[in-house]
Amino acid sequence: MAETNQESNSQYSGDSSEAKEVKAKVSRSSRAGLLFPVSRIDGLLRKGQFAERIGAGAPVYMAAVLQYLTHEIMDITGEVTKRSKKRRISQQHLQLAIQSDGELKKVLGGVTISQGCVPLQKQPAPLPSKKKSGQRFPRGRTTHARVIVK
Repeated sequence: MAETNQESNSQYSGDSSEAKEVKAKVSRSSRAGLLFPVSRIDGLLRKGQFAERIGAGAPVYMAAVLQYLTHEIMDITGEVTKRSKKRRISQQHLQLAIQSDGELKKVLGGVTISQGCVPLQKQPAPLPSKKKSGQRFPRGRTTHARVIVK
């Protein structure tokens, strides 16, 4: 009985003679099942002083949203790259992917991508002109030229 009391006391007394169990550190990103760094986003949120207090779930949620947006953009950009028969994604492909998707265009409409060519704006079809196109007289109808006599 005395041995058990000594063992239990040594746990709390801070004796370093016994080997303590060391738990493996698990990152917040892996706990949340994310690839984006939750700890880095947490540090940036705190450093930016966007609010007085930041909850524990805020950086996790923000990392998840950023990861989802990145996945969507890269998925659409990959399709654009395949359509243009290229194997490497360029800035032009990224720009075209954002401009082609309505929701991404709303979110990233004001973003400037360096070297990402300006996509052509859809021009409204011009109205037909009143003049005949290259023909002096319409086909199928014969008309006589007027001759003015003085």
